[in-house]
Amino acid sequence: MFNIVLVHPQIPQNTGAIGRLCINASLNLHIVKPTVFSLEEKAVRRAGLDYWKKLNPKIWESLDEFLEINKDKFDRFFFATTKSKKPYFETKFQDGDFLLFGGESTGLPMELMKKNFDNAITIPMSKDGRSLNLAMSVGIVAYEAIRQNYSSYKINL
Repeated sequence: MFNIVLVHPQIPQNTGAIGRLCINASLNLHIVKPTVFSLEEKAVRRAGLDYWKKLNPKIWESLDEFLEINKDKFDRFFFATTKSKKPYFETKFQDGDFLLFGGESTGLPMELMKKNFDNAITIPMSKDGRSLNLAMSVGIVAYEAIRQNYSSYKINL
């Protein structure tokens, strides 16, 4: 099962939609505080529909806490960013990988990515674009990871 990690998400509707995606795609969701909204907000629940009750996301009080608990898995952290030239589809994902995504207006902290920038990945875009919606980005990268591991992944058709 892949791990989606939202570091300081800012838009409750995106977080709700990502939660819905996680239930449908058998993904673990980790949310790293601080967030600028309450996870109890109606907007999160509305976007997540009735799936939000089934989700049970792992909430981390800080990035430091998340990193300390998961330090032995750091080599399987992948950082989604516009600062990389490595397309996400050139990465060989493995079951259990952590796919990290930053807040909508801030992205992931550069100091975090510098710890293993070889694992920084990007979604190619035209020169006219700056970034994609967070929920859309999570879906694109997550389903590539699932595609690569589909024969052993537990999703029903």
